[in-house]
Amino acid sequence: MARKTDQEIARQGRIVALVIAGAMLLWMGAQVLGAQLGLPPRFAFLIDLLALAAFVWAFVNIFWIWRKRRDSEGQ
Repeated sequence: MARKTDQEIARQGRIVALVIAGAMLLWMGAQVLGAQLGLPPRFAFLIDLLALAAFVWAFVNIFWIWRKRRDSEGQ
């Protein structure tokens, strides 16, 4: 059972890492593209909020992973 939990934790960690890296790359690309296209600042603010939402999701999941790992080590 512990092996299955370890694999599940590792899979969740990889997903969180991909979300963080993807959000950062998309945010940087959108900032550059928005500046080149001359988009209004409200679109930059919207992009910032979307990236922030992705980071909040990732950090909440990191907390869940940490708790799951702590609980599985205690058994």
